[in-house]
Amino acid sequence: MIDSRAIVDPTAKLADNVEVGPFSIIGPDVEIDEGTVIGPHVIVRGPTKIGKNNRIFQFTSIGEECQDKKYAGEPTTLVIGDNNVIREACTFHRGTVQDNGTTVIGSNNLFMVNVHVAHDAVVGDNCILANDTNVAGHVRVGDWAILGGATQVHQFCMIGAHAMCGAGTVVLKDIPAYVMSQGYPATPHGINSEGLRRRGFEADTISRIKSAYKTVYRKGLTLAEAKEALDPVAAEDPGVAVLLESLNAASRGIIR
Repeated sequence: MIDSRAIVDPTAKLADNVEVGPFSIIGPDVEIDEGTVIGPHVIVRGPTKIGKNNRIFQFTSIGEECQDKKYAGEPTTLVIGDNNVIREACTFHRGTVQDNGTTVIGSNNLFMVNVHVAHDAVVGDNCILANDTNVAGHVRVGDWAILGGATQVHQFCMIGAHAMCGAGTVVLKDIPAYVMSQGYPATPHGINSEGLRRRGFEADTISRIKSAYKTVYRKGLTLAEAKEALDPVAAEDPGVAVLLESLNAASRGIIR
């Protein structure tokens, strides 16, 4: 399962059925769980923990030290969940002590060619990050988010669950849950209703989310006023509650 041309540090912990392709390098303090396939010419540095059934393609760099100038060699970590597909030339960096020290990748995600995930970022589950997307340090990406090709996300931004960015979008402020965005800088363009239908959201729930979007973006309210107006609706509807939670979590202001 481990090609004879690969280099695996003797302290690395690999499950019995992990595959490692030729010319890949697995460093110390790396743990890789069962069913994960490491392609050729991949570098994995630790401390890094990779879960089950991931597919990591050639020329990818996993767990390298970050590009933050404050980083001074501290033993920070990268944690990757299960069932991710990480395509060619992706780069995922470990965290910094200025945050919680860990970069976190969830499960069931697709990272297309040349995606970068920087230090201390957190990517949820079931996300798609298309080719040439860059996620800066301390960014939070919610579950089911889709970032179109060459999306650029500024540090400390939050992208809410089920949000969608069009190709070439530059994210400088937080994007609430469900919101579709496009442009430089990103501007809102309704909710990702088609994505919600595909994920099994009921028509009534989608309708209430659309109404909540209008409360935030179409009624001329301040963010504080919009959140107050959504409070009673969110108490009754879990879908709207996700939107309100993302508004409450926004720290850089939301896209307008």
